[in-house]
Amino acid sequence: MASQIGDLWAKLVEEEAENQRPVGLPEPEIAVIYQRQKADLIIPQKNAPRRQSNSSSENGNRKSLAPVKRVSWNRSLSTRGRTSIAATGFVDHQPQQRKPRRNAKPPLPKKKAVQLPNYDKEKAYFEEVDAFELLEESPSPKKPGTWKMGAQVDDDVVIPYLSSVLQKWLISKKLNQSYAFRGSLSRCSLSKILETPVLDHDPISHRSFSSSTTKTPHYQELPLSLYSIQQMFNSSLNDKQHLSGMSIQEIDEDIEVAVGKLSLTSRPSMAGHGWDSFSALLTACGQTVPSTLTDMLLSYCDRENITKVGEGTYGEAFKVGNNVCKIVPFGGDLRVNGEVQKKPEELLEEVVLSCTLNHLRGIDGEVSNACTTFIKTIDLRVCQGYYDAALICAWEDWDTKHSSENDHPKEFPADQCFVIFVQEHGGRDLESFVLSNFDEARSLLVQVTLALAVAEAAYEFEHRDLHWGNILLSRKDSRTLQFTLEGKKIQVKTFGLLVSIIDFTLSRMNTGEDILFLDLSSDPEIFEGPKGDKQADTYRKMRDVTDECWEGSFPKTNVLWLQYLVDILLLKKSYERTSKNERELRSLKKRLNNYGSAKEAASDAFFTDLLVDG
Repeated sequence: MASQIGDLWAKLVEEEAENQRPVGLPEPEIAVIYQRQKADLIIPQKNAPRRQSNSSSENGNRKSLAPVKRVSWNRSLSTRGRTSIAATGFVDHQPQQRKPRRNAKPPLPKKKAVQLPNYDKEKAYFEEVDAFELLEESPSPKKPGTWKMGAQVDDDVVIPYLSSVLQKWLISKKLNQSYAFRGSLSRCSLSKILETPVLDHDPISHRSFSSSTTKTPHYQELPLSLYSIQQMFNSSLNDKQHLSGMSIQEIDEDIEVAVGKLSLTSRPSMAGHGWDSFSALLTACGQTVPSTLTDMLLSYCDRENITKVGEGTYGEAFKVGNNVCKIVPFGGDLRVNGEVQKKPEELLEEVVLSCTLNHLRGIDGEVSNACTTFIKTIDLRVCQGYYDAALICAWEDWDTKHSSENDHPKEFPADQCFVIFVQEHGGRDLESFVLSNFDEARSLLVQVTLALAVAEAAYEFEHRDLHWGNILLSRKDSRTLQFTLEGKKIQVKTFGLLVSIIDFTLSRMNTGEDILFLDLSSDPEIFEGPKGDKQADTYRKMRDVTDECWEGSFPKTNVLWLQYLVDILLLKKSYERTSKNERELRSLKKRLNNYGSAKEAASDAFFTDLLVDG
């Protein structure tokens, strides 16, 4: 129906157009304009005949079917979004396109010359620098302490003493005599010895320590130190007849001359020289030659009273009478439990460190920092030879009951060397010890925290390996334990539990004469433990805190191990406790993040009701 109406409409329009067109005129052309037109811009043609809706044309009456409101055949047919179409005769409505303007060039300056940059000032500066004669970058060998900050100071300045380690090397070089037994390690090169830093002998003040302001305290009279070892070694050299009349004093006078001939890049051989790390280790243990394991054992008990009580990566622990002997092999080519054996210098530092911690027990009278939590070292021995038969029997009994993870000690050769740490029996380790209640757990934490705080104040001490195998527990009748922290005596409630801290292999300490530490970056496997393991995670956190500067003082590492112990008490140990007790432990762990040392952590509210001022 719609199509018929459309055809009818088209016919009517065509007939009316023919009637209105004058005779003889050509048919107008239709021009299609592709543009959009607004309705208000369409102007009706003045001369176009207007058609009324109900009027008749000149040729006859015809009824129009067009809408009443129709104005013009030229009205716009545009709709939104489409192209407008208009029919106009002989009119060119093509849009005029604007010609693109050419970008005008900036006008040139009128007769103004371009000035070139002037570098006369810079040239004069560099000529002055080139003509400047730089001062010596290193001190004069004849006056090693007379240069400071690029300027030479007066001659009355006190020149510091040479490093004690360097003196050892020079003395041995002068003596040209070996005191090491056959089969010992090759001597250290000078460049290795010079790795020990030369530090100022400034006293330690009781303040918070930082890695950027590490100071070496004034030498104190300790039971044992590298300084005292050197003195003992020097005194023994004076008794030798093969020195051709040369005394130590004459050698010391020639030391500075020898320093002037040294180069840090040279690597002189130490073969045949008197002072080496093995000789120092013997001196530290009060020996001139190593003894045998059998002689050492029989000096403490009968063979029937020897039992194995523990093991570690680098050694075995045996109960010998009422004491415990920790036997550590060193210096050999045979790998022990898959690891390279320790060097004599590494064990020398652990020997000095263990004896220094003995000083915290207050045996020498009034001290400002004291505690008995660190295990007491009774004796130290250097031994050489096969494992004793009694030790092998005890080791095999342990292996039958506990399936040892270590290699069988019968594999050691005849020239194998050992260091034996004879220590008091501290009880069972935290891993196997059964805690009774929450009070014992709190007592464990407060004793460990205060012990670390005391050692921090005395020696900038960091344990750096305080896992649950290195904490020994025992029950005693005493209900309180005394600590002395910076002159302040503190009584601690123990609830019958006593704690002993052992194994200082990875520890760091400032003895006042030396900084003792182990460079953990040389053993990257320690940081490759499984993620989520609390012990392995703590090693990695230590690495982040120290930024691989293991020589520096970072007491925050002690706080990391306190957080580890809180996790162990929450996740690994079973004892009588309530949900409130667990919330208190979790809150303590969270607050420990805010402490930078064990000394700061000791003031936490968790320990308030356990501390009694003395």
